[in-house]
Amino acid sequence: MKTIITILGLACAISVNAQTKQAYEKTALEEISADKFLAGGNAVDYDRLPRRALTPTPKGYEPYYFSHYGRHGARWLLNDRDYSSPINTLKDAKKAGVLTAEGEKALAKLEEIQKTSKGHLGDLTPRGEQQHHGIGKRMVQNFPEIFKTPNLPIDARSTTSVRSILSMIAECEELAQANPTALIHNEANEANMAYMNPPKEGLQRMNEGKARPIQNEWSAKMRDPRRLMKVLFSDQDWVYMNVMPTQLMGSIYDIATNQQSHDGNTELLDLFTPEELHRLWNGNNLYWYLNYANAPQTGNVMPWMHANLLKNIIETADTVTRKQATLRFGHDTVVLPIISLMELGGMGCSIDNLEELDTYFRSYMAIPTACNMQLIFYRPKKGKQGDILVKALLNENEVTMPVETSMFPYYKWTDVRDYYLEKLKKQPKNPYPNMPSQSPQINPAVLQMLFSNQ
Repeated sequence: MKTIITILGLACAISVNAQTKQAYEKTALEEISADKFLAGGNAVDYDRLPRRALTPTPKGYEPYYFSHYGRHGARWLLNDRDYSSPINTLKDAKKAGVLTAEGEKALAKLEEIQKTSKGHLGDLTPRGEQQHHGIGKRMVQNFPEIFKTPNLPIDARSTTSVRSILSMIAECEELAQANPTALIHNEANEANMAYMNPPKEGLQRMNEGKARPIQNEWSAKMRDPRRLMKVLFSDQDWVYMNVMPTQLMGSIYDIATNQQSHDGNTELLDLFTPEELHRLWNGNNLYWYLNYANAPQTGNVMPWMHANLLKNIIETADTVTRKQATLRFGHDTVVLPIISLMELGGMGCSIDNLEELDTYFRSYMAIPTACNMQLIFYRPKKGKQGDILVKALLNENEVTMPVETSMFPYYKWTDVRDYYLEKLKKQPKNPYPNMPSQSPQINPAVLQMLFSNQ
């Protein structure tokens, strides 16, 4: 692995009926000092994170159903101004004769990077495709009893985002190579968006008024661009009159940390000290917590944005009687709320003191590029008796679920299902009626088509 991080239940560990804070073994500053790219938060390369060995299948059981939601892989930045804004500022400084030698090098590197972005804004990068090939290959390696089953039905669905569709294809290519008889159905349409990635309205719109003032105050406190401005510019009076320092610092930080989505070049990243990167990441971390996790500052309601997805996961699992797989591909803005709603690895934790947030919640561990949640279901082997079991993986590491068990990482599915169904009864009333409230069941006609060749 490229970095060594001790994962304690992935974040704030939980106990049944009571969320218990459990800190990481190392501070976020220590981890970012050891690997500056971790400061990228949701831009962190999936393969920078460690993967632990999985617990063997319980005796007398076999895995038979694989249920999944995964984010697309590494991508280019989304908007041209993400690249052009810092370039324009440095170009103006060069014309004014106030750009240092380091500033000249930074400008040249930024222009070089911008050229590669032409026609690719928001696209999956080759690194992103590679991430999903790796995930697909390990799915087969970890669960061959499922993925090498002859004529295995695989229902793979994506949001309508091209980068998500290509991520789906990359994983499915690995599954098809490992099992040429697999019956793979790929789908990407608006009909599934009610649970795959619903409109950015409803609870999220209500949340913005609460989150933005906290975010703005925190970012202002976290960003100190004075040292960096002296590195880039020889005249600080000119900077005062012509530059928005915190904005420039943030723009360069975004490009620098996103280089791990490409070739991993650290030239821009090296402009920052570990302390500066930690503070910049802290703003990123807070943004994700306030807007997509179980934050008390925003009413503990944001995970409910994806209640439809949890319903779909349960409803689909209830239809399964034979070996098969359900794959869903989308975005980090779905992964974080759903793992928070499901309280996987303690991700449903509620942190009152934001000064302590990075002790318990770290975006780079939860939602790197290509992040994913996997639920693996187990049944007794033929001739054996027992309950249906389930275990959860977050980014391919076994994590806790919010019910009691005597055989972690395995839980009785009836216990887990009952817990979630009871929790769903507490879903806040949706104030925006145009936001769908029901998740469509898996299409029986599609499954029948997949079964037809057996």
